[in-house]
Amino acid sequence: MKILHTADWHLGKKLDYFSRFEEQKAVMNEICEVADEQDVDVVIVAGDLFDTFNPPVEAVDLMYKTLKRLTNNGKRPVIAIAGNHDSPDRIDAPNPLARECGILFVGNPDVVIPKMAFEDSFEIMQSESGFIEIQLPQSKYPIRIITTPYANELRLKTYLGAEDKEEQLNQLLHDSWTSLANKYCDTNGVNILTTHLYMLNRGGEILEEPDGEKPLRIGNADVIYTDCIPNQIQYTALGHLHRFQEVGGHKNPVVYSSSPLCYSFSEAGQEKKVVLIEAEPNKPVQFTDISIQSGRPLYRKRFDDIDKAVDWLKENPYCLVELTLVSVTFILNSDLKRIHESHDGIIHIIPEVIQENISSTQGPKVNLDQDIHGLFKDYFVSRFKQEPNEDLIDLFKEVVGS
Repeated sequence: MKILHTADWHLGKKLDYFSRFEEQKAVMNEICEVADEQDVDVVIVAGDLFDTFNPPVEAVDLMYKTLKRLTNNGKRPVIAIAGNHDSPDRIDAPNPLARECGILFVGNPDVVIPKMAFEDSFEIMQSESGFIEIQLPQSKYPIRIITTPYANELRLKTYLGAEDKEEQLNQLLHDSWTSLANKYCDTNGVNILTTHLYMLNRGGEILEEPDGEKPLRIGNADVIYTDCIPNQIQYTALGHLHRFQEVGGHKNPVVYSSSPLCYSFSEAGQEKKVVLIEAEPNKPVQFTDISIQSGRPLYRKRFDDIDKAVDWLKENPYCLVELTLVSVTFILNSDLKRIHESHDGIIHIIPEVIQENISSTQGPKVNLDQDIHGLFKDYFVSRFKQEPNEDLIDLFKEVVGS
């Protein structure tokens, strides 16, 4: 059985003001092509389909079209859970219609997908809150999937029926997952867990969360450890962290598939992936990371020469750039114009002025009787140890309206 694991699409997300929508269309098309080329049997999307609770219309349209393509005309089940950026109610809302297309949404942790059979397609054999078992017509054995979409600590405890609200979340998830695994996950089927949480190997490396994800937890309250995962689980398909990585701490793979695009400059240089899982009952799974080629790479570049910066930008047109410009004087408007005209993907320009020959321990005396323009020049000299250039003086005049 072949399973495709992807996550953290963040449809509708921008990089600062810069739209990534065309890149997202390209990368969604690539993921669909991978699913078809590899002839996968099941697709798992492990949360953060959207970037906000109220995504733009074009992002919603792209999500539904992509999931519909991934179902291969309803023949291939697609299981999509909510992440911390998704509205769980929005994810659950289209469930009745989506199921008819082969899309199984799990927005809230207590969602129960009804048992049903699809003509000439798969059948949902068993189901309860947080669990589904699917029989594929081409397979001799079923796939069982334990599903836990994102919810904060309080909501997870509420949905999982904690009698003691002080009960540790790790213990609560361990007990819930173990109960489902003991009830359904024998050695006669493929057993998978998918969740959207910050999961670590207890005592192992602390994994860095990408920009925009760190508010997911407060302190260590929502850190989940891989020793909560039942032994019957052959592969854990994670969402939340944007870098492809195997977490460890369990006898079987626990994997973040990565986001399909670099969504912040902290991800610059990361290679984005989807994961192809090959599984059969009661045997170790084999998984292969497949690199995503679509999308503009992100670069953090640093130059101390404007001409060199312009040359590099012209030589690398298909990327997005955070550009640091180092100089001993402030950048002229004419140089900024040259830089912007050389590239359409400059997101940030960070000027770094090197202050030289700062030896005086006593600040200069300021004449408070002069007008505001003189005060500005004196302040500038005291702060930066050099006279402001004409561009800055003109800008100051524009700001103060004189």
